[in-house]
Amino acid sequence: MSDSEDNLSGVMTLARGRISLVILVALAAAACQTQDKNPEPRYVSSSLNGPAKLESQAREQGYFIEFRSRYALSYGHTYVIYGRTNKSGAVVQRQVAGLAPATLDPTPYVLGHFVPVPAETGASDGDLEEEYRSASWRVMLTQAEYNKVVAFIDKLKAKSKFWHASLYNCNAFVAEIARSMGYKTPGIWLRPQEFITRLREMNGG
Repeated sequence: MSDSEDNLSGVMTLARGRISLVILVALAAAACQTQDKNPEPRYVSSSLNGPAKLESQAREQGYFIEFRSRYALSYGHTYVIYGRTNKSGAVVQRQVAGLAPATLDPTPYVLGHFVPVPAETGASDGDLEEEYRSASWRVMLTQAEYNKVVAFIDKLKAKSKFWHASLYNCNAFVAEIARSMGYKTPGIWLRPQEFITRLREMNGG
């Protein structure tokens, strides 16, 4: 291959890379154009494959995982809460898992729309505050099911080192957990509130 052909090939590769980046950013931006609604009701499924009911109609005791979204200054956040409830349905033990840039500094968050940035996988500010909850779906589990889910989450947290708004965001992280439980999942470019709502609806809720 001649030098001119090499140069042309290099230019085309660079152009394709830039086009791909523009497409990814455009998709992420498009997802941000929709507006969050008022908080969705709390839904609870009494078993892994059970229909979702309003929390007011179900007071379940035992192990659970809750797929959840909250409002934020950006387009929100998707994560899971998992643990155990008592006879009245109140949470008495819980952990949080979600994917987000590993800093409160907004700069990595902005950069994460272009390149992967270091991530953290634990609780973030506002995750447990009811006033910020925008949608939630709690699924009650047997102890064996719960142990399996927790083991998967632990492995996922250990390997999830980076966050990218278009390639691997908080929706993608939660989608992996849902798929490990046999659930169908919506696209990862939805706003968190819409992602959680569609996740529930796609799986009998």
